[in-house]
Amino acid sequence: MVKRPEELYQERLKRVEDAIALQVPDRVPIVVGWGFFPARYAGITYEEYMYDPEKIMTAAIKVHEDFEPDLAENPFGLRFLGPILDVLDFKQLRWPGRGVKPNMPYQFVEDEYMKPEEYDHFIKDPTDWIIRKYLPRICGALEPLSKIAPMKYIYNYGRLNALAPFGTEEVQQALEALKKAGEAALRSATYASKYNQEMRKRGFPLSNGGTTQAPFDTLGDYFRGTRGIMLDMYRRPEKLLKALDVLTPWMIEMGVAAGKRSGNPRIFIPLHKGSDNFMNEEQFKTFYWPTLRELIVGLVAEGMNPVVFVEADHTSRLEIMRDVPPGKVVYQLENTDIFKAKEILGDRICLRGNVPISLLCLGTPEEVKNYCRKLIDVVGKKGGFIMDSSVNVEDAKIENIRAMFDFTKEYGVYT
Repeated sequence: MVKRPEELYQERLKRVEDAIALQVPDRVPIVVGWGFFPARYAGITYEEYMYDPEKIMTAAIKVHEDFEPDLAENPFGLRFLGPILDVLDFKQLRWPGRGVKPNMPYQFVEDEYMKPEEYDHFIKDPTDWIIRKYLPRICGALEPLSKIAPMKYIYNYGRLNALAPFGTEEVQQALEALKKAGEAALRSATYASKYNQEMRKRGFPLSNGGTTQAPFDTLGDYFRGTRGIMLDMYRRPEKLLKALDVLTPWMIEMGVAAGKRSGNPRIFIPLHKGSDNFMNEEQFKTFYWPTLRELIVGLVAEGMNPVVFVEADHTSRLEIMRDVPPGKVVYQLENTDIFKAKEILGDRICLRGNVPISLLCLGTPEEVKNYCRKLIDVVGKKGGFIMDSSVNVEDAKIENIRAMFDFTKEYGVYT
């Protein structure tokens, strides 16, 4: 008997929620990060997938209808960015058709966007630093904002002349760019909401209700850069720790607000700079883990389920990373030894992953099935496991993705 979409929705949602709670669902849930795969699958360019919302909608719906994952990915937050990026003259990304070829994924442009001498400014007033220092550096259209006075100065009628820079042509052009970017962002949000409704009508819960980031990564990825923050651990550790303390409640607030606004408690947290290859264990315990743990615990306290994408290899960190609330958190593993993780974390944390992208791109369907079998037998034992690829599948062979889905749904049934 064909199930109604609402039945499928509740069935899929329960399957995932049971896995997160370390219970045994009816079968192993399966989810993947699609990235730009829907564009390739639909025969359109990545560039079109960043600029044409109707094509995005059609392509993303088709992928979900054809493969039927247990959670659906909304592409509008990270893909329909082209119009916003154009308006802002955005410097921190190169994206399809703008800096990279039309069928290449976007690339992050890392730099030292926060100077070491600006730590005090950031710690004292991060909002002012972002408005008058950071945004003018990463958005060409907003460069004139560097010339306005701190808004906190304009607190009474005697200070109103501090608004004078807003009367200049260049600042008004920056404000016009913000207006146009806001209009583009509102259009994206409208399509995102429509997409969520279409997925619900088809029986698919959404994967994540929002995104936040580890404080160390926020500072290192976007502000100081990898080189800068690594030097800071040696040259100005006290400033670094103070800045991380400033960022932590901000990151918690951002994740909680997104989860409550969307009604979806699964909050995505990608990890970038705490892996075995970036820092030693003592540095991890000093600079990275304390505020990441505070973020995770803070989200859980507000009813959220952090979905922590543990990028690269964190195998040596597993004992440390065990210290989170049990049955509330997902660790999505890329290159970390997932079988070792099951031994160390399996009674506290739901594990998600990690069919190697190399296997999905270069292997055969039979090889994919064999790896999935091992994951289900070992990591899926007694629940607490979600099948996924190690990273986004945009370059994977279609037949290998199909094998991964079909095999998991057939072999991953709990009896």
